[in-house]
Amino acid sequence: MNILTVGDVVGKPGLNYLNRRLRKLRQQYQVDFTIANGENTSGTGITPAQADSIFDAGADVITLGNHVWNKRQIVPYLEDNRYILRPANLAPQLPGEGWHIYDAAGYRVLVMNLIGRCEMAFGPDNPFLAADKILHQAAGGYDIAVCEFHAGATSEKLAMGFYLDGRCAAVYGTHTHVQTADERINPKGTGYITDIGMTGPIWSVLGVKPEQSIAMFRGDLTEYFQTAEGECAIGAALFEIDPSTGKCLHVTRIFDRAAE
Repeated sequence: MNILTVGDVVGKPGLNYLNRRLRKLRQQYQVDFTIANGENTSGTGITPAQADSIFDAGADVITLGNHVWNKRQIVPYLEDNRYILRPANLAPQLPGEGWHIYDAAGYRVLVMNLIGRCEMAFGPDNPFLAADKILHQAAGGYDIAVCEFHAGATSEKLAMGFYLDGRCAAVYGTHTHVQTADERINPKGTGYITDIGMTGPIWSVLGVKPEQSIAMFRGDLTEYFQTAEGECAIGAALFEIDPSTGKCLHVTRIFDRAAE
């Protein structure tokens, strides 16, 4: 079974590129199930219309992160649509779900969306303990488990990869928007990559116009960040999984930069 995980969709350019390329990637890699992070589709946050557009592009599930609440109109959408997930270790009274089991290619796929605490700007529950709780609650109800870890620190992501080794088929990171080159299969059979990157403008600083980011680091007066324009790419990772064992067979890092 092939599961494609797509990095943070950034702004209108990223969303447009996703709509242009995702179905072609699904066909090229014979993808059975696609998970896309959409928390930056509005720059910060996502609207219901943008979520619909990501689904129309070919995503089966949308995951979110630290900007989940930046566009409050997403709140009722989170309650009504179980194919969009917010981090599971946020406060339990908040809208939406952080994990769900989906049917795909004749198998039951558990997807859990977790957020890190190291170097992040707010205090969710412990993601490691949250992962334990989810796997315990879902025990016996799934064939394949996948964990997206939206976190800033590489150490926290690596630790989660080893913590869930043998218990999840795939653990992958999002949030930093910079794709890492450490795709691998951990000793007990879990496919892992620290960050799958982003979907958006190549000539940018994490999707933002470079001159705005430079101005911030110089200490200049700045205005609201704007998404850069121009050539785009999809950062992603493909996990080939053996459903009979729930283990990963191969991890392919993808940087899709199509000619305009």
